[in-house]
Amino acid sequence: MKEWLRSIPPVHELQNHGRFLTLLQESNLDHAQLTKQLKEVVEYIREGILEDNWSGTRPGTTHFIDDLFFILEAKIHKQYSYTLEKVINATGTILHTNLGRARLSENAINHVIDTARNYSNLEYKLTEGERGSRHSHVEALIKDITGAEAAMVVNNNASAVYLVLRAIAANKEVIVSRGQLVEIGGSFRISSIMEESGARLIEVGTTNKTHLYDYENAVSPETAIVMKVHTSNFKVIGFTKSVETEELVDLTKRLDGVIFYEDLGSGALYDFRKHGIGEEPVVREVIEIGADVVTFSGDKLLGGPQAGIIAGKKEIIDRLKKHQLARVVRVDKMTLAALEGTLIDYARGEKGMVNIPTIRDLLVSLEELDVRSQSFVTNILQNTGKYVAKITEGTSQVGGGTMPDVELPTIVVALKHRTLTAEQLGKKLRTEVKPAIVGRIQKDEFIIDLRTVTLEEEEYLLQALIRVSDE
Repeated sequence: MKEWLRSIPPVHELQNHGRFLTLLQESNLDHAQLTKQLKEVVEYIREGILEDNWSGTRPGTTHFIDDLFFILEAKIHKQYSYTLEKVINATGTILHTNLGRARLSENAINHVIDTARNYSNLEYKLTEGERGSRHSHVEALIKDITGAEAAMVVNNNASAVYLVLRAIAANKEVIVSRGQLVEIGGSFRISSIMEESGARLIEVGTTNKTHLYDYENAVSPETAIVMKVHTSNFKVIGFTKSVETEELVDLTKRLDGVIFYEDLGSGALYDFRKHGIGEEPVVREVIEIGADVVTFSGDKLLGGPQAGIIAGKKEIIDRLKKHQLARVVRVDKMTLAALEGTLIDYARGEKGMVNIPTIRDLLVSLEELDVRSQSFVTNILQNTGKYVAKITEGTSQVGGGTMPDVELPTIVVALKHRTLTAEQLGKKLRTEVKPAIVGRIQKDEFIIDLRTVTLEEEEYLLQALIRVSDE
């Protein structure tokens, strides 16, 4: 063992090796950083020898030097590679939370790139030559699209809910139906957010039935908000009763100093109901009914970046903008650019909205999916004999905790590899190709739903399937 340790070349000698000098040029690391990595590899090998678990070749041989530099190269590649990487979503789930939810439109992407690359008028009024507000860049668009008097943006919808409750109802009462005390992703609960905000939760009704008189009986001089939470991530069916927005608006109008606040969660700016997809209320409708303030997400049905949007009466929004927490939860320039690019697509009307991937993928026709799937299967079978492929009807999910009861009819490609199980094929596509490919596995078949695959990605997906089948 001691002889092996003595045979490991000193670091200064390894620094003069041709492999080190080549790696210095190719890795784009400076000499000190590469030396640091080299020392760590040498120490790793020493520890392996001392603990009798070194599986490489014996020090003192040419092959040992090859092993050492191979480990060094792999270490550098791993350490200086991005962990956040592109993935092809072949699951058919449009707002796949684990895969980043909404894809941005090209307009939004280009606006983000331009804003990131250059200085911008983020908080500067070009005409007046004085300090401005970052809220101004999207507020006019939100007002135009939703009909609200004013609007602001924070970093996500949980922050939006928290800010509204903290600014309007700290140390006061907020009345909510028990059937709407939802838990959103990551175990964040409306009741817990309310508790953290300092507002006092007043639960009314039961899990499945709440009446208007439940709200009326709960109102007290300490009531600040009557709140409705849209249950976008679950659905209660059967013997149920809930109070409509119109009724709660009428109630709060009769009460002095009490506002009606609705958390819409999913943030539908487009009416999917006219295509028979779900029952999500459109933000504009809720504003027109008379809600004092609404909150909703930017990266769900809206199809933009992660953000929480607050819209409503100017008096309330102005109060929120001035609150100290507004700075804590504010968004950066790239989020604003992505949101502005997305909202401009909405502002252009139906023609602009089809540029938004979330809307486009939700509305794609079965006929188009069938044609693409037929072509895809033909190409697979023509290029490799390793698969059994069939086209079948299936369902896609909206995802992202949105429209939980909606199943979108779709066409899927079901693949069976002749020597690999569906699990083995799925793992190869996730780990052995870049970008990684994520699909679904059902009944030992690898399922591909082209609803969430672009035409450019489709060609890559085809080549990846051919490549892994031939290995």
